[in-house]
Amino acid sequence: MERNNDRRKTSMKIARKMWKNLSRQDLVALAEILDQHKFSVLNGDLIYLVTGWYVTHSGLLGLARRNRCAGIHAQVMKNYCDPHSRRWAFVATVYKSRTCRGFVGYGDADPSNVSPLVHGAEMRVAETRAVNRALRKAYGIGICSVEEVGSFSTKAPQPANSNGNFGGRTVRDRLCQLIRQHKLDATAVKCYATEFCGVKALRDATREQVEKFVEHLAEQAEKDRNALLCRLNSYSNSKAGAA
Repeated sequence: MERNNDRRKTSMKIARKMWKNLSRQDLVALAEILDQHKFSVLNGDLIYLVTGWYVTHSGLLGLARRNRCAGIHAQVMKNYCDPHSRRWAFVATVYKSRTCRGFVGYGDADPSNVSPLVHGAEMRVAETRAVNRALRKAYGIGICSVEEVGSFSTKAPQPANSNGNFGGRTVRDRLCQLIRQHKLDATAVKCYATEFCGVKALRDATREQVEKFVEHLAEQAEKDRNALLCRLNSYSNSKAGAA
C-alpha cells in the first residue's frame, strides 16, 4: 500500500513538471486514474492532450501484463480494407483468463484519420487501435487511448521560430511523447536527429526534415526498439569517447 502511494506521488510530481497548466480538476482525475489502474506517468503510460488524460498503448499492455492477461488476438477485416487507398480495419480480442470468452474491439485507420507523421503506417495504426479498444473494454478503462486520436494536431498549431525552422509545437510534442513512451535518451535522440537531417545543429533543420525524422523514429521504435536503442547508444558512446 505504501509503495503504491509513493508511486502515485512520484507520478503526480512528474505530471506537474511535464504539463505546467494542469488544473486542480485535472490532477484529481489523474489521481483517480493512478489509484484505479496503477499507471505510471514516468513510464509514459499516460499523456495529457488539450483538456484530458489519454492512456498509451504501452500503458495498456503494461496493465494487461500486471493482470496476467491470457492472450490478445488481432485479425485484419479484409472486407473493410482497401490497400490501394491505405484503408485498414482490424478486430482484436482480449482474453483476461483461459476461460474468458473475450472482449472485442475494432480499429480502423486511413490517411484521413491519422497524423501525417504516420502516413504509410495505417495498417499498424489500425491494429493498435483495435487492440487498445479491446484492452480498455477488458479492464474497464474509461479514458481514450492516445493512438485512437485522429491526429496529433488536435492542438492549435503554434508559429514556427523566426527563421521558419524547427519549432512547431505539434512536432515537438510528438517527439517528446515518443521519447517518454519508448524510454529513449533525449540527448542521443537529438544527435540522431541532427545526423538524419544532415545539419550541424538541429535548429538549422527545416520543419519538413524534423517531421520526417519523427515519423522515422516512430516507425523504428515500433518495428525494432532494440535496434533503435543500439543506434542511440552509439551516440552516447561516441560522446563518452570524445570526452
